[in-house]
Amino acid sequence: MTLRDDAEVLLRRLTDNPSAEFRDGQWAAIESLVERRGRALVVQRTGWGKSAVYFVATRLLRDQGAGPTILVSPLLALMRNQILAAERAGVRAVTINSENRDDWSSIEAQVRSGEVDLLLISPERLNNPRFRRDVLPDLLRTVGLVVVDEAHCISDWGHDFRPDYRRIGNVLAQLPAGIPVLCTTATANDRVVDDVVEQLGSGIEVVRGPLERESLALAVLDVPDPAHRLAWLATAIPKLPGSGIVYCLTIADSERVAKWLQRQGIDAIAYSGGSDQDERVRTEDKLLANDVKVVVATSALGMGFDKPDLTFVIHYQAPGSAVAYYQQVGRAGRGIGASFGWLLRGGEDADIQDWFIRTAFPSREQAEGVIGLLEGRGVPVKLGEIEVEVNVRHSRLEGMLKVLDVEGAVERTEVGWQRTKTAWAYPADRVERVTALRRREQEAMREYASSDGCRMAFLRGQLDDSMATPCGRCDRCTGAGLDPAVPTELIAEAGAYLRSARLDIEPRKRWPNGLGDPKGNIGPNVRVEEGRALSVWGDGGWGSVVRAARATGQPVSDELIDAAARLVKAWDPESAPEWVTAVPSTSPIVADAVERLAAALGLPFHDVLARRGEPRPQAEMENSAQQVGNVYRSFKVKAYVPESPVLLVDDLVDTRWTFTVAGMMLRIAGGGPVHPLALATAKGD
Repeated sequence: MTLRDDAEVLLRRLTDNPSAEFRDGQWAAIESLVERRGRALVVQRTGWGKSAVYFVATRLLRDQGAGPTILVSPLLALMRNQILAAERAGVRAVTINSENRDDWSSIEAQVRSGEVDLLLISPERLNNPRFRRDVLPDLLRTVGLVVVDEAHCISDWGHDFRPDYRRIGNVLAQLPAGIPVLCTTATANDRVVDDVVEQLGSGIEVVRGPLERESLALAVLDVPDPAHRLAWLATAIPKLPGSGIVYCLTIADSERVAKWLQRQGIDAIAYSGGSDQDERVRTEDKLLANDVKVVVATSALGMGFDKPDLTFVIHYQAPGSAVAYYQQVGRAGRGIGASFGWLLRGGEDADIQDWFIRTAFPSREQAEGVIGLLEGRGVPVKLGEIEVEVNVRHSRLEGMLKVLDVEGAVERTEVGWQRTKTAWAYPADRVERVTALRRREQEAMREYASSDGCRMAFLRGQLDDSMATPCGRCDRCTGAGLDPAVPTELIAEAGAYLRSARLDIEPRKRWPNGLGDPKGNIGPNVRVEEGRALSVWGDGGWGSVVRAARATGQPVSDELIDAAARLVKAWDPESAPEWVTAVPSTSPIVADAVERLAAALGLPFHDVLARRGEPRPQAEMENSAQQVGNVYRSFKVKAYVPESPVLLVDDLVDTRWTFTVAGMMLRIAGGGPVHPLALATAKGD
């Protein structure tokens, strides 16, 4: 038998199809890796079969005596799918990730002994000092093939940049001569391809194929009002065959939409990065088995989730770029003749995307503050200690440190972060260029919705697919658009749902690390009780009323006060409030609203807290340590505090530290249990 004959046997075993044949380009890629030991960047549409290339190549190389394959994969969901697929091809695959920490030692021993054909790791694993020191050197000496999946993540010009992917270039530079390398992606335009090639070094062949999705019918519907959108989903989804995904931009919206659909008798489950890991696995399994009609997800359910018979993908809100949209909508229709990709454009889309763009990069002040702190200390500094000194959001600080680490300016030790001797300057030009690109991508997404041309051809054009032609299936090609009409009573029901959904405010239970004092756990004798929020900021229900009132300085409506009073009465907490007070606020609506609410509840209002000085707005504080410190400096108790339980009211809750500190002050001053109530919550990430 020839090498190709052996490869076809493996392909048929992998696909469980006795007549399977290689698609255009698959065998050429395998041959390049196995016979010529070359390097390639393969850009092919989702569903083309990129994983078949590296599974078959791994088995063939192992049969020739080569070492194991290292596969860098971005998501745990992708790893689980790939391990199951690898087994069908006779490839023994294991993974080292955050979910199997207890098994790391035994897995590493299996790799060293040659029992493993393929080791899957996340790019973040390359940031682990112990892994880089104790495991990676041996792997690189014995590796037979390196695979980088979703390689567009290497480029910060791409829609899903992951800083740790930048380390892969250093890994490839340490490989012995003649070790083949395969990089794969379905979402890379020319700019991203050029950047990936530059990051990974010369000698990489770029193989690109057409990005047409033959079964996918695209359509767009402008539905700015959230209640109308919810009603439309409840009407449209039951009419669709099979199962699918509804994508939302925020965790809060994924949960809100899923609960609404459940109320309408639709089998729906929320899925996000905030979901419990075991719960995410169960949800994926249900969707794969068609045991659920729809999963309402954030982008956490994206790269690598492979369900060939997924019938529809609907976007409740528009993503930030056409490339990201192509990646997500491409989940549908991989292995069936007809599928649907529908985009509902919401009125809040631009605000959410503006926030993502504004917060993508740390400011010069923040970055230089971190570098200066590490230089001044001269010893490793823990993350919490950095947050006390530098006003930067936790997630942004982690991302910044990863980039600085890759660039050699800092390094992570097992006890903290420290400055290296490598010179560094804030990359202002690059930050400006990438931010400008994100704005152009945002505009391109608007053009996608408003263009008179073919939807699929537009998306393929954004990915620099030179073979893009009209698809003949989308609403522009057929002239058959989506009907926005839904029963008015269903829209009214959706509006009532948005105004009535229960929103808990979980009490903070521990002070941030590095503060000094206070520190440790927040004791039950000074901790606030579980609270409630009336709405989500700008949600189309009461949250939009609160937002408008803050913007204009006008008092909130009597209807909102009545709704808040009904919420408190229905809440009926243990040790019910016997009086009401307000969080001291610069917002002109707070004092008026709280006094009116107290009257509606028939409870006395006592003005016992006051602002102290003119601290910076809490909204400008970007991490917990800064937020706690700012609130400590902001408030004081100015009057006698009754010993009975109190309802502590603010117009907007975000980080919960204001309630935490103000409530602690009331308890220390002799007050009873503190029940927080916010007119709106900003939680939406």
